[in-house]
Amino acid sequence: MKFNLIAQDKLSKARAGEITTDHGVIQTPIFMPVGTAGTVKAVHQRELKSDINAQIILGNTYHLYLRPGLQTLEQAGGLHKFNGWDGPILTDSGGYQVYSLSQARKIKEEGVTFRSHIDGSKHLFTPEAAMDIQRVIGADIIMAFDECTPYPCDYHYARRSIEMTHRWLKRCCDRFDTTEPKYGYSQTLFPIVQGSVYKDLRAKSAEVIASFEREGNAIGGLSVGEPAEEMYAMTELVCNILPEQKPRYLMGVGTPVNILENIALGVDMFDCVMPTRNARHGLLFTRNGILNMRNEKWKNDFSPIDAESDLWVDQEHTKAYLRHLITAGEMLGAQIASLHNLHFYLWLVNEARQKIISGDFYSWKNTMVKQLAQRL
Repeated sequence: MKFNLIAQDKLSKARAGEITTDHGVIQTPIFMPVGTAGTVKAVHQRELKSDINAQIILGNTYHLYLRPGLQTLEQAGGLHKFNGWDGPILTDSGGYQVYSLSQARKIKEEGVTFRSHIDGSKHLFTPEAAMDIQRVIGADIIMAFDECTPYPCDYHYARRSIEMTHRWLKRCCDRFDTTEPKYGYSQTLFPIVQGSVYKDLRAKSAEVIASFEREGNAIGGLSVGEPAEEMYAMTELVCNILPEQKPRYLMGVGTPVNILENIALGVDMFDCVMPTRNARHGLLFTRNGILNMRNEKWKNDFSPIDAESDLWVDQEHTKAYLRHLITAGEMLGAQIASLHNLHFYLWLVNEARQKIISGDFYSWKNTMVKQLAQRL
């Protein structure tokens, strides 16, 4: 993997770049649609390419490990062959599931023992296993195994957690560096900065992660309930420590406003389930604000879904029809809304990229964040 910085905003830390992988080039800043179980929910791969212009998608190690399972994925030739997506893929390590399955797991130095949410079966994820599993899945970018601490989090617990995460990272790197990709293309390992919302822990973690000198770095443990101001403070602190010549990935973030503010702080890569999850509940993002398609006000509105915008508009369907589909629980409603939201997110980061290159990012960002959070 290679990363090339193309432009830097003069009034912020925002930057535009290119990540080159064996499955294609990713123009940054970039939003990565989340394909938890090998698919971006309600969206076909051809729509990701033709309608949304997605450049990279995510897979979830925990979910893919449980179903369809490693044997099936390996026989298929990896996730690219299995799901028909020929662009870059990033996989998480299962560390977030360590956080989210708090009632069904035990964390020890060796790794994490957990019970499947599907059938209750018992499993062990170690740093070595996380590398082996992601080798089998075949993602272009794989993540180190870490512990994502909750919010709020006791300082002493957070300190012990990052120290263990750093020891796990050493084991991940040792395993990764002594194994080979399975399907004839290269893979890249990103470490993850942790430390909750404690400045000294975040700084220490960022310094340790940077010392491993991998091709890219991630920031985890944010967007887990902390105030946005805390997220921005931690991101700014970490981005000032992580090397400029490597991509920075802020995991699990977030709203359109979160994305623009964190681009301004120096982040290059984002992912979040919000555009598709909110779509399934009838919430649509537009450049003028948020539409709740369950509201009665749209019942007899026969204008296009995003008529106020000059973005891509689904000319076939009106607000009234989409509201009907969503309130009736029809699958087509989730499909239309998901396509819309993902297209908007990809438009937003591409527009940010163009503004960075042209030198207009900072003023444009300040205008946009006022509009994006409005309820229409």
